[in-house]
Amino acid sequence: MSKPDSTPELRLVPAETADEVAKRFEREKRRVDDTREADLSKSLGGFRVGSVSYLNSVPLTRGLEEQVEFMPPAQLAEKLRKNELDAALVSITEVLFNDCYDVLDGIAVASLGEVFSVFLAHRIPLDEVKTIYCDPASLTSVNLLKVLMAERGQSVQLEILDSYSVAPELDAVLLIGNPAIEFRQANHPHAIWDLGDAWHESTKLPFVFAVWALRRGIANESLRRQLREARDFGMDTLDHIISTREEFDRNFRKDYLGWHIHFHLGTDEREGIRRFIELLRKHQSEIVYDPKFVA
Repeated sequence: MSKPDSTPELRLVPAETADEVAKRFEREKRRVDDTREADLSKSLGGFRVGSVSYLNSVPLTRGLEEQVEFMPPAQLAEKLRKNELDAALVSITEVLFNDCYDVLDGIAVASLGEVFSVFLAHRIPLDEVKTIYCDPASLTSVNLLKVLMAERGQSVQLEILDSYSVAPELDAVLLIGNPAIEFRQANHPHAIWDLGDAWHESTKLPFVFAVWALRRGIANESLRRQLREARDFGMDTLDHIISTREEFDRNFRKDYLGWHIHFHLGTDEREGIRRFIELLRKHQSEIVYDPKFVA
C-alpha cells in the first residue's frame, strides 16, 4: 500500500484582469513619481533659481516649485545680472547680449511652427503697420519681431505696452505668455501673426525662446543635474501636468504643451539659435555673443 503524498497542493494565483493590471501599474507609477518628487523637492541645496510663471515653463520646474522664485522674464534677467540668482530660465537674448552666462545644453522652451503664445495682433493689414505696442517682459519676442519685420523690408516704431487692458483698442500689439493666450481666446477682431510660425516659414527651423542661463564662475554640477532631472520628470509626468494645472482648459493644455511647445535643445534648435544670431547681427548694431553650452 503506497504512502499518501505529503507534497503540498499547489494553488494557482487567479489571473489578473486587464483592469486590475492597469490599476496595479498606476499605483506603482504613482509611488515612483512620489519618490522622485520628494527627492527633487529638497535637491537644489541652496542654489538660487528663478523661472517664469507661464504655463510653458511648468514642465521644466516639476518637483522644484517650492525652491524656485517665479517672476516675469525681464525681472528674472535683472536678478541674474545682479548675481541674485545662480540660474534662471531666461529669454535667449539675455545670453546672446551678455557674455557672462553658460547655457544648460539639452533644455529649452522652443517651438517648431505656431507657438500660439507669442504673436502680433493687428487690426489693420500687416503691410500697413507703422507702430507696434510691445509687452516689454520678453526681449526675445521683441527682438524676434524686429528681425522678422526687417526681413520683410518693413520699418516700424516700437512703443511700450503699459497695460494688457488697452491691447484690444490698439491697431498692432505684440503679446506674450499667458495673457497672450487669454487675448487670443477672447476672439478679438484682430488678425494674428504668430511669430513662431513666421520664423519657421522663413527659416524652416525651430525657434528657441528661453534657456537655462547659469551664472558663470561657480561650481554648479549638482544644480545642472537637478535641472535636467526636473525636466525629465516633467516630461515623464506631462499627462499629470496637463490634467492638474488650472490654466485654461484641458484640451488647450494638451495641445499647447504637447504640440506647440517642446522642451529639448538639439541640433536643429542650435541651428535656429545660430540663424537668429546671424539676423540680429545683420539688423542691429549691438554686440551679439555666441552662447557657451555646458552639459
